[in-house]
Amino acid sequence: MQKPKLFITRYIPEPAIKRLEEVFEVEIFPENRAITHEELKEKVRDIDALICLLTDNIDHEIIEAAPNLKCISVYAVGYNNIDVETATKHSIVICNTPGVLTETTADLAWALIMSCARRIVEADRFVREGKFQGWEPMLMMGNDIFGKTLGIIGMGRIGRAVAHRALGFDMKVIYYDPQVNPESLSSDYVSVDLTTLCQNSDFISIHTPLTPETRHLIGEKEFNLMKSTAILINTARGPIIDEQALISALKENKIAGAGLDVYENEPVIPEELIKLSNVILLPHIGSASYETRTKMALLAAENAIAVIEGKNPPARVN
Repeated sequence: MQKPKLFITRYIPEPAIKRLEEVFEVEIFPENRAITHEELKEKVRDIDALICLLTDNIDHEIIEAAPNLKCISVYAVGYNNIDVETATKHSIVICNTPGVLTETTADLAWALIMSCARRIVEADRFVREGKFQGWEPMLMMGNDIFGKTLGIIGMGRIGRAVAHRALGFDMKVIYYDPQVNPESLSSDYVSVDLTTLCQNSDFISIHTPLTPETRHLIGEKEFNLMKSTAILINTARGPIIDEQALISALKENKIAGAGLDVYENEPVIPEELIKLSNVILLPHIGSASYETRTKMALLAAENAIAVIEGKNPPARVN
């Protein structure tokens, strides 16, 4: 009996590929780059399941070019790259990989908080360039973290994990999330509106999904409310921040700094942003640990297998 066909848009950890090969005839895009829209449109014509990345645009053209497609399993938590409405109309099951990357992404948010506060990247560069001439009383002064106020935008799994870590630093944690019932959270965390959060936070960490309502949630108005010593962290989705407003805020010292793992028009990063010394820029590595990326791949695989076998997948979106 011929196996159903599955296409993967980029190489993923080997344990997941081996698992998929037990059920599917597997094809993986062979090149070390993102697949183009036209290439993907051609590849989906006779497949039964697709494992894609957040960077793959699965629009109505892709979906309508795939008459046999039964499952789109995205190797990510977010699925804003998929036309869920069209997929649902075509009875295609959409799956994602929630939960498994929560702690790893929270770790990275904290790595950015600490690196920005203590100017770690800037200091490393300073030493490597041969500028270190010995201890100086005013050299590379940053900001304390202990006892400060952390504002979290989006109090889902990752936001809560970031908040939990803040308690070890004796921080006051405030959050903005209209979708969360405050009674469902620890009394250690205080619900506030966005204006209050911007005005009172020493550190702001973004963990909300990208939706029409959250696009450019942080813009010129919000930056004008923030402390001049505030540090903004984004490990969620780039378009939540108005990038040009952020560049202006950093240039004009409206805020002290920023740590970014995601960008508004990823992978394009404005040259103005790259040139700034008060921002740390990472290549979208929030979930990039060996353990977590393997767990994500295995969950994406089990999602696809379950759908093909007529079972309820572990993480179904629609």
